[in-house]
Amino acid sequence: MSDSRKPKRHVFAVDLGGTKCSAAVVDRNGRILRNRTQPVDLTSPSAPVLQIRRLANDLATPKKPEDFFAAAAIAVPGLVRANGTVWAPNLPGWDHMPLASRLKRFFAFPIVVESDRNCAVLGECWRGVAKGKSDVVVLMIGTGIGAGILSGGRIIRGAHELSGCAGWLTITRDELPNSANIGELESLVAGPAIALAAQKRLQSGQKSSLSKCEPSKLTSPEVAAAAREGDPLAREIFTTVGRLLGFGIANIVSLFDPQIVVLGGGIGSVADLYLDSLRSAMLERAQPLAARKVTIVASRLGDKVNLLGCARLAWESVGVRM
Repeated sequence: MSDSRKPKRHVFAVDLGGTKCSAAVVDRNGRILRNRTQPVDLTSPSAPVLQIRRLANDLATPKKPEDFFAAAAIAVPGLVRANGTVWAPNLPGWDHMPLASRLKRFFAFPIVVESDRNCAVLGECWRGVAKGKSDVVVLMIGTGIGAGILSGGRIIRGAHELSGCAGWLTITRDELPNSANIGELESLVAGPAIALAAQKRLQSGQKSSLSKCEPSKLTSPEVAAAAREGDPLAREIFTTVGRLLGFGIANIVSLFDPQIVVLGGGIGSVADLYLDSLRSAMLERAQPLAARKVTIVASRLGDKVNLLGCARLAWESVGVRM
């Protein structure tokens, strides 16, 4: 039997972000066999498309991609419209990018394009802490905040593919200067908000091990590292983050009644710093029956979650049940 007729044992998974592009070879069991991560090529609107093509060629070597991959799926940092075009605000010129049709010019296998937040929930349900669950919310908390929502085993998309914009949840009565641009929850608990909170406290003269840092250059990972070392100021910031995030999750729990809420992204990876305050706040505000039944945990898949969600979509596109 020729290579073209043999059943393919691998799919091509791509996690295209605003700053980096990760690609992997994944088998039917969710094992990542090869992977590459590069800065996203932003030299032109077409540059990321060509970068994906190069990565496919690289990861398939010495074979051709069509002889090696059964299918491909790409996670994008935005939304995928019903007509197949992609809106990704962090990729210049990607207001109506026909990504799948562009890639089909190069590859003779099925190609799926999906939003990164939906890929995250599919990855967690396939190989992560939500494995086997049908009602799941994955909250990705990093520079921004987005949610992948699975209800009754189906992705919740919304009329305009905008379901999951969790950074826009309203949780206070305060007037917040940046909430009109990025959403209230995001302006309070995402990575830049954590760094800003520390900056303001340091500039007001509060003492901290972070005082040795230049306040204007402070980052949320530095605040997290200080909190882990017992710094009172940093720990207090994360306790507040947990409480505010708990209020936001209370709304999600009351609305969707999920079995599990998974915390992912950069801020999700340090959930041990705020999980207790988050759970307490959620229990205060959420529908009581739903609040007592839901599990809230940090992801264990890290930055592989989107790749695994993509791999699941790619396998399912050729009729393989996951």
